[in-house]
Amino acid sequence: MNYAIRFVSFLFVSLTAYSGYAAIKVANVLQSNMVVQQGKPFKLWGAATAGEMVKITADWASAVTVKAGTDGNWITQVSVPKAKTGDFTAHVITVDNGKETLKFTNILIGDVWFCVGQSNMDMPVTEAMFLTYPGVLNYKEEIAAANFPAIRMYKAQAEFKVAPQGDTKGNWQVCSPQTVGNFSGVAYFFGRQLFLKLNIPIGLVVSAAPGASTQAFTKREVLESDPTLKSVYLTPQLDNISIQKKVDTTGFFSNVTKPTLLYNGNIYPFLNLSVKGIIYYQGESNARSDKRDEYILLFTKMVADWRKDFKQGDLPFYYTQIAPFREAGEDSTDYKAAIFRETQGLLSKIKNTAMAVTLDVGEKKTVHPSDKRSVGERLARIALNKTYGQKNITFRGPRFSAYHVNGNTITIDFDKTSALTTKDGKAPVGFMVAGEDKVFHPAEAKITGNTVILSNFNVAKPVAVRYAFTNWVGTNLQNTDGLPAMQFRTDNWDK
Repeated sequence: MNYAIRFVSFLFVSLTAYSGYAAIKVANVLQSNMVVQQGKPFKLWGAATAGEMVKITADWASAVTVKAGTDGNWITQVSVPKAKTGDFTAHVITVDNGKETLKFTNILIGDVWFCVGQSNMDMPVTEAMFLTYPGVLNYKEEIAAANFPAIRMYKAQAEFKVAPQGDTKGNWQVCSPQTVGNFSGVAYFFGRQLFLKLNIPIGLVVSAAPGASTQAFTKREVLESDPTLKSVYLTPQLDNISIQKKVDTTGFFSNVTKPTLLYNGNIYPFLNLSVKGIIYYQGESNARSDKRDEYILLFTKMVADWRKDFKQGDLPFYYTQIAPFREAGEDSTDYKAAIFRETQGLLSKIKNTAMAVTLDVGEKKTVHPSDKRSVGERLARIALNKTYGQKNITFRGPRFSAYHVNGNTITIDFDKTSALTTKDGKAPVGFMVAGEDKVFHPAEAKITGNTVILSNFNVAKPVAVRYAFTNWVGTNLQNTDGLPAMQFRTDNWDK
């Protein structure tokens, strides 16, 4: 389906419950061309006539039979071997109830990643000019080169539902120059880098909605069970998320930030799916809020709940920092979004999480930067290092460790992930120094070994240093692996 149509269409026909079907059905995400997660049980689920026996045969395993319950629903699983490097054998699965047979073909065994977020996860490889989005950088060349049939993507349509749903709408597509234009740009570049490094099939299940908030992807019971989350995110919207008819007659962008609706429509239907991990690109819809601690609590509870519901342990959860940009009416000193980026950095304290830093890919006048390749490949670096054990792949840029005032200069120490350099070969930019008056002034900077020396900052008695700590900032400090330095501040003002 054309990206523009998919983006703006409003879904007003509810999915029919499994229990009403007489014919045999399977969940929509189970299709021809899919990738099955290696090394984990592969669940198949659907509906048939109550009491009916359903036989599932995967050509790599013994057949299994399951009896449909009194409500007609059935679920079973088959074992899946580990993927072999360079093995792209196409497999077949049949589902049979003795009266009819469903056959799914061209199935690969590899790794499946669940890709969730708002518009920057949703944005395609190709241009979407009705959104003034010019596509990813060099999109025509990227599309022409996208001959990767072992990369597959399922892109679910956004569904706003007051109750958990049994299914989604979408299709598995094989990556090619003919199809990749409508792939999620971030997910595609993430998957492509994994494929190039691992040489196994990669499946990408994308469940994203432009403008989505984190509370929209959070289960209602999670919000209800915590007094803070309930009062901040749930209670103010209860009248707007309790009646499906009311939701269905409300506009897309009015629904997309409301709590629980996208969890019900776009997370819950995938909970039976075996996956390798999760990547998450969200934050813009929460960035200008002053609810810092509440967001940390919300994000932490959401991640824990997803992991509990997927029942696959502490799944890797790798997320993306929001890129710098300036909204209308903001000036060069505003830093509310920088505080949010700082908040996002704290979330990596959660077990088996990490953040892809995007300080250098932002665009001043848009929240939708075109450099989706850097974002996807940085998420892939994290996965390759932390999930696949390729410790030779660096995934983190320079991080502040200490600073020292030496008369009219300040020395900034960074950790030793790799040598410091700049993206453009020029002096580092984005450093600010303040005295006790808390007024920040720009500083000149130069790299000396693994330190940055600041000077000419027009502050007699420096007490605080900040780097890249405004809503919009153009940065160039990075390591020799091309990974940007993390923003920081030495003060605790406005915390």
